[in-house]
Amino acid sequence: QVQLVESGGGLVQPGASLRLSCAASRSIFSINVMGWYRQAPGKQRELVAAITRGGSTNYADSVKGRFTISRSTAKNTVYLQMNSLKPEDTAVYYCKADVNTRNYWGQGTQVTVSS
Repeated sequence: QVQLVESGGGLVQPGASLRLSCAASRSIFSINVMGWYRQAPGKQRELVAAITRGGSTNYADSVKGRFTISRSTAKNTVYLQMNSLKPEDTAVYYCKADVNTRNYWGQGTQVTVSS
């Protein structure tokens, strides 16, 4: 089992940056894949970015070049650096951990991009 705690959301203006953090309760080397997802009102939850245990990353087309997923193995934490934020990035952002055949989710953190 793994607990995930997200932080770092907030209200920002278009063009600003935010960094989200997802702290895991166990070594992230024991987790196959960690990812960031988001869900906007009235829309389905979608993958934003993911990083594998080996360090490979992938991104949604809508955030390529603006968002970066990274990790700190010392802190068992995965980050999502979000630059050049747009109003359409507004959503609740969730962290997910894939451990063998089970998925674990954090509680989510709200990101609002508005002028």
